[in-house]
Amino acid sequence: MHFTKMHGLGNDYLYVYGEVPSNIEELSTKLSERHFGAGSDGMIYISPSKVADFKMRIFNADGSEAKMCGNGIRCVGKYVYDKGYTDKRNLTIETLSGIKTLELGVSFGKVKSVTVDMGQAVPGKDMTLNIDDETIVLTPVSVGNPHAVIFVEDIGKVPLTTLGPKIEQHEAFPSGVNVEFVQVLSDGELRMKVWERGSGVTMACGTGACASATAAVQKKYCEVNHQISVHLDGGTLKILVDRENKVTMTGPAEFVYEGETIE
Repeated sequence: MHFTKMHGLGNDYLYVYGEVPSNIEELSTKLSERHFGAGSDGMIYISPSKVADFKMRIFNADGSEAKMCGNGIRCVGKYVYDKGYTDKRNLTIETLSGIKTLELGVSFGKVKSVTVDMGQAVPGKDMTLNIDDETIVLTPVSVGNPHAVIFVEDIGKVPLTTLGPKIEQHEAFPSGVNVEFVQVLSDGELRMKVWERGSGVTMACGTGACASATAAVQKKYCEVNHQISVHLDGGTLKILVDRENKVTMTGPAEFVYEGETIE
């Protein structure tokens, strides 16, 4: 099997053009392992679609399937354009959370950035959880997949690897949840760290950045219809949230290397 390793701000996946195999859970778990596999946050399969230009399916490092990945879909746009599967600069991509629209920023024949119409984010009312005798206030936001956004005073003091999995697996979220810790730097800047459902700590999460920006607008930390820079461990995404909570995201996508699996 031929695969291409790509990343969006360090959120890396192994990309394959073709149909999803029956042993995908085992395959994604094996190849995603950082010491004994190729090393990634999961695998993304790209194939033709009957309702859009292309279809993507996303599998986490633990083999579970995700509905949407903001960094991953930008890489899909670069993959299909740079590899010659399309010459269109405006694409539709079928995902489990609906059809998403991409606008490709092309320079010298290669995609350098991608703007994604992420659709409408759905923020909920704040929730309070008690974890290890500590009260945690979070804002639930759906961006096709579930997120729990927690605003903090100092992002450097967040116990990401201990608190993250406890919230992900909390009984309040029977299907699990992505967890974002966010510090407000200004009305146009956020600093975010993420614990992703099924993958753990990642360098960036596109849907998480969209969820965080939406929650910040809802709480009036940031302004509606103004570009918000969300700084992640792997770099910065530009997010715009309108009055109906429709979200657009702009960021880079990069190739890392090509590979073949060897049995």
